Amino acid sequence: MRMIVEQVGTWDRAWLAGIAARRAPPWLDRGFRALTHAGGARATILFSALLLIHPATRPLGIATALANLASHLAVQALKRTVVRARPHHSVDSLDVLVHIPDAFSFPSGHAAASISIALTVLLTGPELLGAALLALGVIIGASRVYLRVHYVTDVLAGQLLGAGGALLAVVVVRGWEVRKLGS
Repeated sequence: MRMIVEQVGTWDRAWLAGIAARRAPPWLDRGFRALTHAGGARATILFSALLLIHPATRPLGIATALANLASHLAVQALKRTVVRARPHHSVDSLDVLVHIPDAFSFPSGHAAASISIALTVLLTGPELLGAALLALGVIIGASRVYLRVHYVTDVLAGQLLGAGGALLAVVVVRGWEVRKLGS
């Protein structure tokens, strides 16, 4: 198992070094710097809060908030257990392109939050909005690697945790709705 983890780490560092070595147009840097914040706590909590305001969207707001909370708790537990350093500490001459939110890299909280909300909306809300949010979530994940604050596996793990949070939220909210109908 240790050999697998070491090999994945080698691939992660090589992928990130390859991305960092490529020249990109300045608009791409600016675009990823702006979009990455859509996966942050402020944006994802605000999204759920806005849904909670209106009675018609309140169940979706509860579901997205629960999905985000579940994925956040899992991310924070893993970050403090795995304690993987950010890429700029282990890849030579790698400069980050955005503010680093904390010291730990694995898993990506931005990737988890964005996917948790996107999949919750896709599974319970308007499908077109869910599909658009899912595309945005994938872009947010890519931005975390492009901006050099996460490895590819950090993002993939975050996205899996986000998917788990979404599935949990959907099951819980649908269970509440079934019980409410039965009363």
